[in-house]
Amino acid sequence: MPIVSMPGLRPVNMGELAAEMSRDSDVIRVRAKASLDPYPRSLIDRLRHWAEIAPDRIFLADRGPEGEWRRLTYSQVLGKTRAIAQALIDRDLSTERPIVILSGNSIEHGLMALGAMMAGIAYAPVSPAYSLVSSDHAKLKHIFSLLTPGLVFAADGAPFAKALDAVMTPELELVVARDAPVGREATIFDDLLATAPSDAVAAAEAQLTGDTVAKFLFTSGSTGMPKAVINTHRMMACNQVMIATALAFLKDKPPVMVDWLPWNHTAGGNHNFGIALHNGGTLYIDDGNPTPAGILKTVRNLEEIAPTLYFNVPKGFEMLAEHLAKNDRLRETFFSRVELLQYAGAGLAQHVWDALERLAIETTGHKIMIVTGYGSTETAPFASTTTWPVGRPGEVGLPAPGLELKLIPDGEKLELRLKGPSITPGYWRQPDKTAECFDEEGFYKIGDALKFVDPDDVNKGFLFDGRVSEDFKLSTGTWVNMAGVRGGLISACAPYVRDVVLTGLNANHIGALLLLDFDAARKLDASLGGADEKTVAHHRAVRGEIQKRLDALAAKSTGSSNLVARAIILDTLPSIDKHEVTDKGSINQRAVMAARAELVDDLYAEPSPAHVITANRKAAS
Repeated sequence: MPIVSMPGLRPVNMGELAAEMSRDSDVIRVRAKASLDPYPRSLIDRLRHWAEIAPDRIFLADRGPEGEWRRLTYSQVLGKTRAIAQALIDRDLSTERPIVILSGNSIEHGLMALGAMMAGIAYAPVSPAYSLVSSDHAKLKHIFSLLTPGLVFAADGAPFAKALDAVMTPELELVVARDAPVGREATIFDDLLATAPSDAVAAAEAQLTGDTVAKFLFTSGSTGMPKAVINTHRMMACNQVMIATALAFLKDKPPVMVDWLPWNHTAGGNHNFGIALHNGGTLYIDDGNPTPAGILKTVRNLEEIAPTLYFNVPKGFEMLAEHLAKNDRLRETFFSRVELLQYAGAGLAQHVWDALERLAIETTGHKIMIVTGYGSTETAPFASTTTWPVGRPGEVGLPAPGLELKLIPDGEKLELRLKGPSITPGYWRQPDKTAECFDEEGFYKIGDALKFVDPDDVNKGFLFDGRVSEDFKLSTGTWVNMAGVRGGLISACAPYVRDVVLTGLNANHIGALLLLDFDAARKLDASLGGADEKTVAHHRAVRGEIQKRLDALAAKSTGSSNLVARAIILDTLPSIDKHEVTDKGSINQRAVMAARAELVDDLYAEPSPAHVITANRKAAS
């Protein structure tokens, strides 16, 4: 395995991904030159392996109810997993009557998931936002109707009381770790742990195959109600071998991770949890998140625990970088042994990238390698990555061994399709949706586009080129590259704009609805410290800064295809109940435009209303 060592870069052992390409008419096929290494039948096999090889090594740790670290070794996790497996078998649960987990990451959540997997019973971690943020619980009701669960788990029961009222039926059993909802019967999690395992556990485990359904993960619902993506034991097990092939340092020593990414999403629940388990690592469950209150918890955890690799979303890295710049203890601990930084979910802004590199150099004398992976819930998720240093966001590298990529011309783009053992067999109880997402050769139609970094050398890898269906034409017939314009606008307005919704289909110019990063925007004027969203959005300092950024971007535009002519700053947050925002925080462009149709009309009204910001090319020049 090659050690990536370049001037100024901390050496890191990365796998060597190489690809071969063929063409069949207009269709391009790309696959890794190396074959996929053997993989276990199930990640449960890896739990048993590490419980035997390193029984006293810490596997899972979290901040308990009292705020102190609770730690479980591999041996302890295996014992508790067997007890839970027996308790679940006793309840006659199955893939047809699975377990639904409503609460977020915790030791109890992890044990419930592993117990279900050992017993061959499917489970479904569901976004807590569908219970705690939504007011109508429509998505939660849809999920329960689709799955017909037999057991529901929530670590802290009381906060979920309203959601439980909306979905519970008399035959459904509720399990809580603590704080049962008033007036609702509940089994205590410790009762499951007290169950004595019998031969039934070994028998159930022996029946596991690669095709056994391990879990259901729900799509974000950005284009409608969430779909239940079937995740088999094979998908999860082989995907970890794919990851370790690319991130070869995982084989050198057990990783240590401090991670908050939610387990109801594939990045946290499959990719990161799986990395720790497959490689005999230690996972410290971070109780923080990228919010002003949450980042303080993350900082506390990272002051105490030094990770060997670190994952986050771009907003999380942005907030962490601000604290790294002013907190010596955090900076020294965080950079002390970390070998790789990986972002996912969106593009990493250049100023955040630059800040992380600068802070690493100031602390250690070296840059830390930054990469991103590519994939989706349907791909388990890892499908490709770079194994070499890159200096810009957007590069997604080369495919993992075992996967084949098919690229099909679609207008000016190359539509991506994937096939391999880590791809889902489909959507649970929705055969029509499954049929829509696979082509005649069995390739999964992910809906994204890629382009070559170098058309003459496939081994330079690929660049993400947006969603195939997002591009649109102006009334002049000019195509607008949605991903390019959106990314450019967000970058130009960083850090004050978190996301944008572009308009202009069959219109004469591109318009934009801007979603502020309100925390960043409040820093533009001292008077905005405690101001609400509406006040911030309409404040002259905020509007003035956005006007300046919009003018500068307009001055660099080359024509109507990339000129954002008008913009409106949204003064209310997107609604999860109106499907404007997913539980991951990603924006449903169509739903925002539908819910705010009057504002879209204002972007094209003549004369332009006062709340519309009009780009002025000359002002910037």
